[in-house]
Amino acid sequence: MSHDRQLQEAVLAEFAWEPRIDAAHIGVTAEDGVITLMGHVANYFQRHSAERAASRVKGVKGVVQQLEVRLHSTAKRSDEELAHAAINHLAGDVSLPRDAIKVSVEKGWVTLSGEVEWHFQKDAAARNLRSLYGLIGISNDMTIKSRPDVTDIGANIDRALHRSWFDPDMITVTSIGGKVKLTGTVHNLGERRTAGMMAWGSLGTTEVENDLIIA
Repeated sequence: MSHDRQLQEAVLAEFAWEPRIDAAHIGVTAEDGVITLMGHVANYFQRHSAERAASRVKGVKGVVQQLEVRLHSTAKRSDEELAHAAINHLAGDVSLPRDAIKVSVEKGWVTLSGEVEWHFQKDAAARNLRSLYGLIGISNDMTIKSRPDVTDIGANIDRALHRSWFDPDMITVTSIGGKVKLTGTVHNLGERRTAGMMAWGSLGTTEVENDLIIA
């Protein structure tokens, strides 16, 4: 059996194991370690869960997301209702700054804008909305506030990475202002994502270019 065929079957098995996913209408293909998801799901939460489940399978180097969200009639909302629900969800999260995030909705697609202090706040805003009824998709256009003194940002990230289990010879960190670039190799998508999140954890990071290669 080819490696891609094994990878395809492993992703399908992961979907069967994951209770948050109804994979009855999901198709999976694999080519050179890249998984493509096709078909449709009942809500955005399942779409996101399918992508995460596929990405954590050993040997997966990338995931192409082509799943369509087809809402059941009982799950549909008007754009106005969805906007109010999104605003209320965000207002209930103590990790998010009040009145910093703007919400717009068009045909079930929510767009977030505004400026926050930290990348985890940008992530938290989108994460809080994934399970909303009537949601088709999310565009997270929020920005991270820039800071005047970011001279040590690259060194700070480098030290954080090497305090953990990353091999110091595998990842190189470079930075210009708040823009950070990661190069080198990791073992899987999970490590690549973790390294990226650690780079975002440095005060002053406004952009992360994650060029880590899975080897």
